[in-house]
Amino acid sequence: MAIRNIRKLGDELLRKKSRKVEEIDDRIITLLDDMADTLKEANGVGLAAPQVGVLKRVVIIDVGNGVIELINPEFVSVSGKKTSVEGCLSVPDRWGEVERPAKVVVRALNRKGEEFEITGEELLATALCHELDHLDGIIFVDKATRFIEPEDLADEDDE
Repeated sequence: MAIRNIRKLGDELLRKKSRKVEEIDDRIITLLDDMADTLKEANGVGLAAPQVGVLKRVVIIDVGNGVIELINPEFVSVSGKKTSVEGCLSVPDRWGEVERPAKVVVRALNRKGEEFEITGEELLATALCHELDHLDGIIFVDKATRFIEPEDLADEDDE
């Protein structure tokens, strides 16, 4: 397992559409493990494979309950709307308000190739939407309705 470099905004690879994983082999397992190490090191919530230079439909998320691995994730359903403040490991020191679905259901494969569904609300819904966007070359700054200065984040935490 290793820490991988996180690509930053401006890197053309972040704007490309990721390819479906055809076979879950040792390379995909290593990618998942490396992404988990990288996410932990960066103190992030989610990471998509393109962010570490791999154009595969692979995402990991950890909202505090352990790492969730998703291979070839796709939305089954989305409902409601909510606006929240987002940041991104590929866009350091930049935050913005983004409107996302309030609830999502995503179908994916785990590292054993087993299909599962996960329902996300609150932070998990936001993280799922944010990371799946990365797989299609979309970054949160494309959807932000308003950018927030770092000093304003502290003010919002006080409310």
